[in-house]
Amino acid sequence: MRLPSNSTKRTKQSNSSSASASTIVAASAAAAAGAIAGTYFYKQRNNNNKMEGIQKQVEGLTKQVKGALHLARPAGSSKGSPPKEGERKYLIGGNWKCNGTVASLTEIIDTFNKAGPIPANVEVAICAPFIHIPLCLSKLRDDIAVGAQNCGANEKEGAYTGEICASQLKDIGCVWVCIGHSERREGFGMAGEDSELVAKKVKVALDAGLKVMFAIGEKKEERENGTTNDVCASQLAPAAKLLEEKDWENVAIAYEPVWAIGTGLTATPEMAQETHAYIRKWVSENVSEAVAKAVRIQYGGSMKGANAKDLLAQPDIDGGLIGGASLKADFFNVVNGVSLDE
Repeated sequence: MRLPSNSTKRTKQSNSSSASASTIVAASAAAAAGAIAGTYFYKQRNNNNKMEGIQKQVEGLTKQVKGALHLARPAGSSKGSPPKEGERKYLIGGNWKCNGTVASLTEIIDTFNKAGPIPANVEVAICAPFIHIPLCLSKLRDDIAVGAQNCGANEKEGAYTGEICASQLKDIGCVWVCIGHSERREGFGMAGEDSELVAKKVKVALDAGLKVMFAIGEKKEERENGTTNDVCASQLAPAAKLLEEKDWENVAIAYEPVWAIGTGLTATPEMAQETHAYIRKWVSENVSEAVAKAVRIQYGGSMKGANAKDLLAQPDIDGGLIGGASLKADFFNVVNGVSLDE
């Protein structure tokens, strides 16, 4: 993808200055918070009124620290026009899975930052491994939302060793979370997550203020024996029982045929459209017609730059949940595979 040659140096200088500034602000705020708290608790530990005052000061400085972490994010840019009234905005999500080092992901973030404008009728998000979420929040262009790949079923913080709760993801700055991915439903050396647990997580995440990419899909043998629609319905049903109609405003359904994930196999555009149309019909009959019309349904079976345009041209395919290609420059070929609204 060709970029203006005279912009590279200025961009690097700007990012470096922003990063340095954010580091200084964060360090100064943190030091000030520590100094204030230490002085107070030593001299005024029994004074409740002053305790409230110091807590407010520390909370304010904490907000400065969080804000500083985001100062370095470079601005994005857009092209084309936003979707017309009544049209669904495409959603292209990247799922980095359990991949990447600080060095390798910094490199791909730099590639995305230089990839040019994002169509105005497309929303883009990256679901990163937990440990790399702060990296994305500090370096990734600000028109790509940051999300996680899972969250706990626990509604609040507490004694849940090894878990990350939805409210913590929201607190750090995440916008999206992917729940119900087939790899988690199947398990990998551990018990998989059933549809009831997935539905509970979806509700917990929504109540915490996150948006959810809710993944469903059939295995190869289920496709071959003709039960694709039954499988999708069985995975949707527990969520339909738990969610209120307004909850669906923050849900995207990610249809991922398990047999096509990471295999190089892809459903034809016609096959994918057929299943997407069934999912929309099911939502209309079991949730509401309004939700069915508005909900975005992503396709997630080995979508990449080479096949994105044909898949995204289907009337009920509203985006993609991208695995391997989201770790490459090809991700932006998917982003740019949509039809622009001029």
